Amino acid sequence: MSERGAGLQPCPWARGEDYLAYHDNEWGVPSFDRNRLFEKLCLEGQQAGLSWITVLRKREHYRACFHQFIPEQVALMSDSRIETLLTDTGLIRNRLKLYAIRKNARALLALEQAGVNFVDYLWQFVGGSPVINHYAGMSEVPAETAQAKAMSKALKKAGFTFVGPTICYAFMQSMGLVNDHLTSCPQHPDNQR
Repeated sequence: MSERGAGLQPCPWARGEDYLAYHDNEWGVPSFDRNRLFEKLCLEGQQAGLSWITVLRKREHYRACFHQFIPEQVALMSDSRIETLLTDTGLIRNRLKLYAIRKNARALLALEQAGVNFVDYLWQFVGGSPVINHYAGMSEVPAETAQAKAMSKALKKAGFTFVGPTICYAFMQSMGLVNDHLTSCPQHPDNQR
């Protein structure tokens, strides 16, 4: 639905041009792209304690500094390179968060070396297809779910960091593992028919 239907409004958090474009074109759209999933998992971790708009506005710079989030390249980044990035005002200059990106790349590659398909690994927590929720208001949308807790536990066990249940649920929402567009939003699947 390219134009807003009668009475339909974007989710209340999608205010401002940056947020609205992200909401309309990315948030809740299922992704099965390994590198995009890795990027978003890392960026959700960068958001911890901050608003998403902060990370969204820095996303292109993160991509430039972290090899477009290609895990094989990120995993090879040296300590000295990451230390240099800690002085870069285009990034969130938190040592643990920046080192977490490399740590997560190495954890992803270790999973794959063990024969695990990273995309399938993430999607298993929702049974392989998007969970379509039907929330009428933002107060109904949870901060975490049993699936997000299970994902968090599994990722931590596999060596990932900055992957708590709330971060995992935000990741699941953003990458379309769950669709939490409100039922009054034109992006909700029921309003796309």
